[in-house]
Amino acid sequence: MPFNLPRITKYLLIANLIGFVLQTLLGNDRLIDLMLWPWGEVAEDPYALAPAFMPWQLLTYAFLHGGLLHLAFNMLALVMFGAPLEYVWGERRFLLYYLVCVVGAGLCQLLVGSYALAQGGDPYPTLGASGGVFGLLLAYGMLFPNQRVMLLFPPIPMRARTLVIIYGLFELGLGVTGLQPGVAHFAHLGGMLFGWLLIRHWRGQPPFGGRRGGGPGMRIVR
Repeated sequence: MPFNLPRITKYLLIANLIGFVLQTLLGNDRLIDLMLWPWGEVAEDPYALAPAFMPWQLLTYAFLHGGLLHLAFNMLALVMFGAPLEYVWGERRFLLYYLVCVVGAGLCQLLVGSYALAQGGDPYPTLGASGGVFGLLLAYGMLFPNQRVMLLFPPIPMRARTLVIIYGLFELGLGVTGLQPGVAHFAHLGGMLFGWLLIRHWRGQPPFGGRRGGGPGMRIVR
């Protein structure tokens, strides 16, 4: 683990690793109360061993993962995009941004899951840091739009702004068509949406006001 990371990025990395270790040692059944469950009645479901929804799940779900590969990709993105943002924003603003993206992603997934449950679908939990990570990706593309980044699959370099647009459209397409079930695409989009709104708020831009600029520690790149 790289120990020269900025403090909040490092702490988030450690917290996610601890969550995965607990899942491995205790099993998911012991941590089911910490996953994000849809709002609705699940008592008739034989696998419903946890409450449908509790408020703390909007945070705790982001520190559990569906497997080692899921964890690895999210933590790689957390380090790649989170560390530069924390250096620019500082610890408090970076942590606030990340948590807003996590909660925003959870709220969007809560709406989607609750709607599916109301339509007769099966209740299922959501877990993973992807919503917060997609929010970090959005912020990186806004603050460093011309920075070159390299995709893993395929290994193609492109500008950060282009990467954000491609990922956003990709997630929207998969979410609308349902071609990749089992992935919370609308949670990913929710993390990006709430991150975008928070940055607009910090900059005093519509819909929060007409002033252009940013608060302390806010780097503006147009």
